[in-house]
Amino acid sequence: MSNTDNNNLDNNKESLNFIEQIITDDVASGKHKGAVATRFPPEPNGYLHIGHAKAICVNFEMAKKFGGTCNLRFDDTNPTTEDTKYVDAIKADIKWLGYDWNDEVKFTSDYFDQLYLFAEDLINKGLAYVDPSTPDDIAEQKGTPTVPGTGNKYRDRTPEENLSLFREMKDGKHPDGSMVLRAKIDLASPNMLMRDPLMYRIKHSHHYRTGDKWCIYPMYDYAHGQSDSIENITHSLCSLEFIHHRPVYNWFIENLEIYPSGQTEFSRMNVEYMITSKRKMLRLIDQGVVTGWDDPRMPTLKALSRKGYPAAAIRTFIDKVGMTKRENLIEFDLLESCVRDVLNDTADRALVVEDPVKLIITNYEGDGEMLPANNNDGNEDAGTREIPFGKELWIERKDFMEDAPKKFYRLSPGRDVRLKHAFIVHCTGFKNNEAGELEEVYCTYYENSKSGHDVSGVKPKGTLHFVPVNGGVPCEVRNLSHLFTDPAPDSHEGVDFLDFVDSDSMHVNAAIMEPSLVGAEVGKQYQFLRKGYYCVDPDSTSEKMVFNKTAGLKGAWKPKGK
Repeated sequence: MSNTDNNNLDNNKESLNFIEQIITDDVASGKHKGAVATRFPPEPNGYLHIGHAKAICVNFEMAKKFGGTCNLRFDDTNPTTEDTKYVDAIKADIKWLGYDWNDEVKFTSDYFDQLYLFAEDLINKGLAYVDPSTPDDIAEQKGTPTVPGTGNKYRDRTPEENLSLFREMKDGKHPDGSMVLRAKIDLASPNMLMRDPLMYRIKHSHHYRTGDKWCIYPMYDYAHGQSDSIENITHSLCSLEFIHHRPVYNWFIENLEIYPSGQTEFSRMNVEYMITSKRKMLRLIDQGVVTGWDDPRMPTLKALSRKGYPAAAIRTFIDKVGMTKRENLIEFDLLESCVRDVLNDTADRALVVEDPVKLIITNYEGDGEMLPANNNDGNEDAGTREIPFGKELWIERKDFMEDAPKKFYRLSPGRDVRLKHAFIVHCTGFKNNEAGELEEVYCTYYENSKSGHDVSGVKPKGTLHFVPVNGGVPCEVRNLSHLFTDPAPDSHEGVDFLDFVDSDSMHVNAAIMEPSLVGAEVGKQYQFLRKGYYCVDPDSTSEKMVFNKTAGLKGAWKPKGK
């Protein structure tokens, strides 16, 4: 092999993240016969959030990169919290994010019979026992991180006794909480999860898929690895919160002598101003801080979609964040930068005025002239539309100043500006009401200055957006900011994260829009000229369109080195 070939190999190796390197090495060594199979295993007891988005992208992209498969499997082992509505919502979110799973959807509940047989196998090997101790007693017997646990008298029962009791549990002969099945591992392990973890608990509850067949249900640490093994998953990729669970994962697989699935952890998706704890998100909902799981200030995928975030932007964000083995807090501005990059190319432009004041063009005759306008100046394929123009227009109140400084490139007496897609106008005066508030602005227009046909020779330094008084349509604009005032609201010891809620995180404003937006489909994304990116909210009706602010036109994030 030449030096050039060696250099190319080194360069390729350096360009791989650590998970890609692990899989590359496994394939090269013939591990798992060169196969690559991943999975995304959500619990169907809630909605996916941005943290799940990273897990989805990692698992599906690794399978794609290495020509493998990725299963969607629902870890549905808790019948009291799971529901078909969550299954359907999760499937829809994954599709929205841009991925599809291998073959049919899988469920841990499909494997309940096999998992039960695995448990009996461990009992027969003397590696599992039935324990009727109370939860408090079990917790006390486990010791502390610095003090080893102590076994109880049930730990030394014979396999025959344990098997008989376990079958009684399965047959419904014991009430909820009266006993559990535990793995017999190591009560002195420095890893508390290895100190005889629970495998099964009794729950006389109806399961949304298996009905009333079972009254015992496997615990996550027991069911997860075995489900991976049943599906011949080669690389179980999960976030760092499960790193201490890996020895338990391996112990079950090794002692059951089943397909050797292996777990690898990566850093979680911790983003500034976002909380992804399901319990804490429920508190936000229950206390009326937000309107629900899809409130556009929430971090769920449904909320981000409602806010107008494109799926492509989330995928790009996750790719830019990269793959690490340590936790860190990711800049929110990087996320919005990815959103803007996508929307700048894909979002149609529109004219919307939020704080209107009337502009009267005193020398313009007639009303209802239609002017051509590009939907996106940077994208010819976006096409064109027509916007109405007239003698009386609405402009933003902040676009006029009576006594303006030199670098104020908007309207002020004696100054010229371009009206987007229309004409250049010259400000001749204004009128205030009795309270001294601006009521009307007066201008004349240069007749030969129409956009695309300007031969006026006038060179204004500013361009303003507008909506015609005759033709403008009332709408509602919801301007959103961070739900929290602190970038890490749940990181302060002794302080409730709710103390950092910003009660002013949503401003609902009446606005006036150009008529082309009437009837736009839910989720349609726009750049409101000079204002930001917005999308059509599901609350829109034929009588009133509603828009959520997705992101501003500019952000604070800059690439490193710039």
